[in-house]
Amino acid sequence: MTEAVTTKGGQHPLPAAGTLSPFRRALARNAPGYLFLLPWLLGFFLLTLGPAMASLYLSFTRYDLLTPPVWVGLDNYEFAFTRDRRLRNALDVTFTYVLWSVPLKLAVALALAMVLDKSVRGVSFYRATFYLPSLLGASVAIAVLWRQIFGADGLVNTLLLLTIGWQGPSWVTHPNYALTTLIVLAIWQFGSPMIIFLAGLRQIPQDLYEAASMDGAGPWRQFVRITLPLLAPVVFFNLVFQTIEAFKAFTPAYVVSGGQGGPIDSTLFYSLYLYIEAFANLRMGYASALAWILLVIIGFFTAIAFATSKYWVYYEDEGR
Repeated sequence: MTEAVTTKGGQHPLPAAGTLSPFRRALARNAPGYLFLLPWLLGFFLLTLGPAMASLYLSFTRYDLLTPPVWVGLDNYEFAFTRDRRLRNALDVTFTYVLWSVPLKLAVALALAMVLDKSVRGVSFYRATFYLPSLLGASVAIAVLWRQIFGADGLVNTLLLLTIGWQGPSWVTHPNYALTTLIVLAIWQFGSPMIIFLAGLRQIPQDLYEAASMDGAGPWRQFVRITLPLLAPVVFFNLVFQTIEAFKAFTPAYVVSGGQGGPIDSTLFYSLYLYIEAFANLRMGYASALAWILLVIIGFFTAIAFATSKYWVYYEDEGR
């Protein structure tokens, strides 16, 4: 007995099931689907998995882009973990950036999402306006503009001079304040998590707030007892996504510091240090090792987030 596959040209018989292995039988049935997936599969293997495996190999070599790579084993990782003081500074700067920028950005995004979750005239315009910084914030042009705003003669110092008569320093070139300006820039890019928070707020039933109001609960109590628990999955998603993005931050630090992480390495993000090692110092093997270390760091914090989520993230279908 034979099976048949229906196509636009009619039915075409397949060989008997007993003559084909389960793998070939499944392949024959799903061939059209695999054909449609072929562009993605080619992109994944040729543009993602292939370069990743090449990077993993290069991380165990000494490679300068000009001569063939030389196998050195674990020397790159040993140098990174024990002798590279500049890497330790890059980790300190990056962790400081992540620990400050991510919570503050999410707090601002949630606050504005709650403000914009109202049926008022022009609310769509305000939502689009507040979302705009997320589209522009990671660009080179905005980073250049940010450097001008916080420069010695920039807008910030001009306002300070006109309002309180104080001439501030060049914020982007002062080692005590340069990283702070980048954290402020990251917070300013709150549009993406704000939109996601706004979508989550729309899913919370309004009758819960009405019942809480009838029981005498004020706005703050409603926020703590209703909004935050029901919004926890959205908070979790934004937290993980924004943490990953913060660890990968590159463009603002590169532009503001002139590509060197200055002043005095105060804005030397991990990704910027990786770039310097790869393309300025031509230590591509060591840079590949740094990339895999960053992957492990991001994976570690993501795993912690997922492991602890069961204690504070509530899903509506739990317990069903």
